[in-house]
Amino acid sequence: MKEDKNPVCDAPNELIQKESFLSNIKYLIVGTLFGIVFVKAEIISWFRIQEMFRMQSFHMYGVIGTAVVVGMISLFIIKKFNITTLNGEEIVIAKKPFSKGVIYGGFMFGLGWAITGACPGPLFAQIGSGYLVVIVTFLSAMAGTWTYGLLQKSLPH
Repeated sequence: MKEDKNPVCDAPNELIQKESFLSNIKYLIVGTLFGIVFVKAEIISWFRIQEMFRMQSFHMYGVIGTAVVVGMISLFIIKKFNITTLNGEEIVIAKKPFSKGVIYGGFMFGLGWAITGACPGPLFAQIGSGYLVVIVTFLSAMAGTWTYGLLQKSLPH
């Protein structure tokens, strides 16, 4: 089977103007601040995540719900006012058709999240906070991503 060397992304996000290495420092700063917020809000807490999956606390549902609402408002504003990137480029939000694979993937994601007490966002904050056992979860996520890439064409659509 011949593999396509230039796969087409379902949600392209290509910058026309390439950024320099130094200009990428802003992402490191924002990521670090994001990690600090995760730690302070207890989003990286295994116990908080277990409380959520056991329906014992509203904390994580409130955080996730707030993130969804902020995302919806942000997308509305971006579309309504045709906001561009800092470089002046148009922000393209591609439509994604529904796929039953999303149901299977979401189930597997939630199961892994419940078992490990970590999802991809907080993994780095957990490791940075000294929870080194989470490196096993990180390596498992990388292996799962690699396996998905390998099997993607043969999975249900």
